[in-house]
Order: sequence, then C-alpha cells, then structure tokens
Amino acid sequence: MTPLLAVENLRITFPKGAGLSVPVDGVSFSIAKGERVALVGESGSGKSLTSLALLRLVPHPGVIATGSAIRLDGDDVMALEGEALRKIRGGRIGLVFQDPMTSLNPVLTVGYQVLEAVTAHRKMSSREAKERTIELLEEVGIPDPAGRYKAYPHELSGGLRQRVMIATALAGEPDLLVADEPTTALDVTVQAQILELLDRIRARRGMAVMLITHDLGVVAERTDRVMVMYAGQLVETAPTRRLFAEPAHPYTKALLQSMPRLTGPIGRLASIPGMVPLPHLWPSGCRFHPRCPIRIPTCEGEVPPWRSAGPDHEAKCWLVEGRSP
Repeated sequence: MTPLLAVENLRITFPKGAGLSVPVDGVSFSIAKGERVALVGESGSGKSLTSLALLRLVPHPGVIATGSAIRLDGDDVMALEGEALRKIRGGRIGLVFQDPMTSLNPVLTVGYQVLEAVTAHRKMSSREAKERTIELLEEVGIPDPAGRYKAYPHELSGGLRQRVMIATALAGEPDLLVADEPTTALDVTVQAQILELLDRIRARRGMAVMLITHDLGVVAERTDRVMVMYAGQLVETAPTRRLFAEPAHPYTKALLQSMPRLTGPIGRLASIPGMVPLPHLWPSGCRFHPRCPIRIPTCEGEVPPWRSAGPDHEAKCWLVEGRSP
C-alpha cells in the first residue's frame, strides 16, 4: 500500500564559510494514512527543519539538496511549483508551530487570519467563508467562537491562541497534520487539553499526525510509532510500545533513562553528557559516539548500518544484534 507521506534521503544544507553545514542529512521515513507518528530528539537534532522541508519552507539560505525525495500520496512535492505547491502548504499538509504568539499577526483579528486560510484552499462566498471560520473555531473548543472571531491575538490566552493555530492548520482539510512542539509554551493543564483536542480531531477526520516533541510521556500515550533523531539523522524507529519496552540504540536508552519517574527508588536524575554537536562539526562514524558510554573503536570511524532489532524495529548502531534489514 502506498504510504501517505514518503521521504527519502532528505538532506538540507546551509552555506558555512567556504563549506556547507548539513543540519539534516540523509533522513528517510514514511507515514501511513491515519497514523500517529512522533519525531523525538534533543534540541538541535534537526526535527523542526525536517518538518519545514515537508512543505518546502526551509529558511533562506538553506536548500533541500538534489537527490532528496518527498512524496505525498504519490505526488512528487519536490517537482511542484506555484499553485500546485500552494495546495500542499496548508491544504494537504497542515502545520502547527511552537509559539502561537509569534506565529499569529498581532494587528489582525484571529478570525481574519483563519478566514485567510479558509479562502486560500476553499472556493466559497464571503458569508460561507466566515461561517466556516466560526465552525472551525468552535471545532477546536474556543468558547463563544462568533465573539472571539473579532478578537486580536493579545486578547486571548496562550491555550486559546494555540487553538486558533490548530483551526488555521485544519482550514484546508489536510491529510497530514504536523504539530511542532504544540504545547511548549503552555502550562500542564492546557497542554493536556490541546493534546486531547488533537486526538479527537484526528479520530474524527481520519488524518495522520506527525508530532514533534521532547515529552516522552506524551509520545507513550498518544502515538503509534516513534522516530528518534540525533545530529541530523534518524537513529531508531519502532512501534511506540516496543521502543519503550526494548530500546535498541544507546541514545534512545539514554533519553528514556533521563525521564523523571514517580515510582521506584529516589536518586539522582540521569543525564546525557555533552551536547548535540553543531551541524558543521558532525563527528565521523556514529555521530553519537563521543557521548556514548558503550562505544567501541568501530563506532568512531565507520558509519553504522541500519540493523533489525525486532518486528518493524530498526536502529542505526553497530552494537545492535541483528542483521541489516
């Protein structure tokens, strides 16, 4: 069966002095229709750039390198231009950004901004577009949607602003919703409300969701599959339950060990030594080897292959017992 989204060998480059910085390097994955997929990893791993590349929104002077392939339901996104590409952006793929306050225009009402998205992707009269906009505001749980239609972003709470962003992303009836840290700036109670809202909308519309997050607790509860990213590359992919039960890559294990726990013995919280290297200073071999507690000499000089760690479970590590899939 053809996946909804297929990404092959995605490589994003930025000029750096006389050379190149490559923050995303050789990333390949697919998402099925209706699937819930999480992309996790530390800040600086390349997660947000990967999400922007799906809509070809990589900021200047960055470019998606030749040889990268992005296909949406069989259509070659890299070959689209003009109106055809516009139908993808916000139409077939919706994007929810991290901070709604910086994503919304402060001098325009929230209703007008959602209305713009509606009219960009749907042919309807002004009256029908306004009615549809109010319906979307109601769908995402905004109280008094007709009244809030005339409100400005600064008049809404952080949670309501994020709901406006979700309404904007849903205006084009997307097949895939990409949510990039959608709850980062919100308190815990509002975070739960936003995540439950996304779950309800996904179930009702049958769309796929790609959730980018640092919160592994959210990943465990609300996704079907997890992709772990480090230093511009995917290093492990597995069904969610299997990844939490039997992580294969040392980096994934370190991430899970660093999670606070409410049960078990009380002790010092584990941490990963060092930090993600800069894109123009990626180490040779396995990019995690400078921080890996179980590295071997091979890790330092040779790029590890993908190895099977179980059903639908692969990890890019020399120490995984299994064969290259």
